[in-house]
Amino acid sequence: MRRIRHKSHVFSGLRLAAAGLGMACAVTATAQTSPYKFDFGAALGMSGYIGDANRSNVFKSPGFDGELSMRYIGDSRWAVRGVVSTFGLSGSTDGMADILPDNASYSFTSQVYELSVRGEFNFFAYGIGETYKRLRRWTPYITVGIGGAMASSGGNTAGAFTIPMGLGLKFKLRPRLNLGVEFSMTKAFSDHFDGPRLSDLNQIKTAFYKNTDWYSRLTVGITYEFGERCETCHYVD
Repeated sequence: MRRIRHKSHVFSGLRLAAAGLGMACAVTATAQTSPYKFDFGAALGMSGYIGDANRSNVFKSPGFDGELSMRYIGDSRWAVRGVVSTFGLSGSTDGMADILPDNASYSFTSQVYELSVRGEFNFFAYGIGETYKRLRRWTPYITVGIGGAMASSGGNTAGAFTIPMGLGLKFKLRPRLNLGVEFSMTKAFSDHFDGPRLSDLNQIKTAFYKNTDWYSRLTVGITYEFGERCETCHYVD
């Protein structure tokens, strides 16, 4: 039961990101049109895991994370981003406070592939422009989305529906070039991302809402904007 309570607390905290994203709908009055419709970028960082083999420190056994992203920029406040990523997860029950049945000890290594679509909300109107537009070259943001992931561990493969949630910071190096830092936590609705041997170690049956695996990512990335908008378009029939 200790494990379930812990994951419930983690999920409750991260639900605030999703709630904040919904509440942000009331702030769009200050949004400005972005001069470009899209950006494309890449990010590198480290990944971590919370599950049967690690219940506290998400970066106890860090892995490598690589991502490619494509973003539709709605305006200076809102964007929708697609992310393709691959990263490693690992963990071990050695040193855990809980004693497993038969004093068993387990460890695992997994490679995960994920595709997700996320909505983003910038706390400030983000961009470079005239003073009256009140744009800022930097802004914190929140993001939440849906996705699907597949994990391969020891010759076994598991797939799952996922919900990524995160916080980040963007900075405009140039009008079309952006630097970003992001921390995210993702709930995977599967108890097999850490391999089949680590499922239900305490004989608590897996369900859709409990005993599922979590993973985290801390990344630094760069993006380039393209697809210039036509602010004053003249159409000829």
